[in-house]
Amino acid sequence: MIRDRYDPMQLFELVPQLQLRFEPELAELDRLLDDDGLFQQVKADLARRRPKSPVTGRPGTPVEVVLRLLVIKHLYGWSYEQTEQFVNDSLVLRQFCRLYLAPAPADTTLLRWANLIQPDTLHRLLDRVTELARAQRVTRGRKLRTDSTVVETPIHHPSDSTLLADGVRVLSRLVRRAKASLGAAAAPAGGLWRDRTRSAKRLAHRIGEVAAHAPPQRADPRPALYQQLLAVARASLRQAAQVRERVAAPAGAAARLGAALDRFTPLVERVIEQTMRRVQGGERVPAGAKVLSLFEPHTAVLRRGKVRQPTEFGRKLVLDEVDGGLVSRYAVLPGNPPDAASVLPSVAHHCVQFGHPPALLTGDRGTYSPDNEAAARAAGVRRVALPQPGATTPARRAHERQRWFRRARRWRSGIEGRISVLRRGFGLARCRYHGEAGMERWVGWALITHNLRTISRTVAERRAA
Repeated sequence: MIRDRYDPMQLFELVPQLQLRFEPELAELDRLLDDDGLFQQVKADLARRRPKSPVTGRPGTPVEVVLRLLVIKHLYGWSYEQTEQFVNDSLVLRQFCRLYLAPAPADTTLLRWANLIQPDTLHRLLDRVTELARAQRVTRGRKLRTDSTVVETPIHHPSDSTLLADGVRVLSRLVRRAKASLGAAAAPAGGLWRDRTRSAKRLAHRIGEVAAHAPPQRADPRPALYQQLLAVARASLRQAAQVRERVAAPAGAAARLGAALDRFTPLVERVIEQTMRRVQGGERVPAGAKVLSLFEPHTAVLRRGKVRQPTEFGRKLVLDEVDGGLVSRYAVLPGNPPDAASVLPSVAHHCVQFGHPPALLTGDRGTYSPDNEAAARAAGVRRVALPQPGATTPARRAHERQRWFRRARRWRSGIEGRISVLRRGFGLARCRYHGEAGMERWVGWALITHNLRTISRTVAERRAA
């Protein structure tokens, strides 16, 4: 059953000798999280766990505790296990999370609650946090700057050989589980239950060694090794198809095994196809057609012209920042679209969020287009500072040399520092959750927590002044 909160208690009064209290920032954060708008949106998602969760069943972890534990987790960059351990051991964090004398929920319990919060809810939570910032006079929404970055997915470097080995390993593991599930019905049937993982890993390892150390004057042995690895992968696919016919139960463990086979088999087929096209046909497979991971198939190949990291594997993230150091909007994009396509949605969201267009809009050269400039001015943006890439006319150079334009460009560069803080301090360098929804949750909680900390710090400094 969904519970709102525990009965309130003051742990600090139980041990007055320790003189415990919240730090100023944590005290302001505690007040912010008392907001009913944040509470009700999280509660609505948690109530969807079961049809009658709001009224019946064993009492679960209160909504207030779940919300505060997730904020603390992302504020300090802890894992679920660390969150359980550190909150259990700290009187201050127990009081902050409104846990009081109750045991902290197990890491797996908190994980299940966290997975119920939908990506759309996180966007609404971020909007609500921005409203709280306006109420606290941390921002007035007069300026808007936009930029993009890449959040890496938790995958290894996606070479064809390692992807084929992954496919054989996953299919062999599912076949092994199917054999255990069938029990006595899994009678010996030739090579039906054979595990080909070692063969695939050995061939993938040899391909990697040849690529790294083979002398250039000798004939390349990799095509022959790839042929052997492809043969092993095809045999694993045939084996999985035969096992799938035996695992046909409508519910239970057999149904879950069948669903897993249905999910991974098409991905392994696509890996075999792209390997054949590249190795046998000599084609350059387009980035959008590649499978980069069996476990994170939403991963995209991103080339953004960075000298130190020319190719990245993950998802492109667009961030909008307003005055006051708050990220007011984010979008996790599919593929690698141009930055210019995100400018007008940013302006439209800003107008809805603040009730007026920004007085200043700025971005880097990738956000420029004549249509963006014209549409932004038509929306009411007074000053649009989007520098034009490439060769420019004398009139355009004179326009970009105006004092307000140069000042806007200097202010725009601050979003690079904001992205650096988010990547180093809030985990946006690499996503630790799985799946596309996991990427949305990782990014959403990181930005919500960052904004809450920014508001708390600003208000605490103002009170101390």
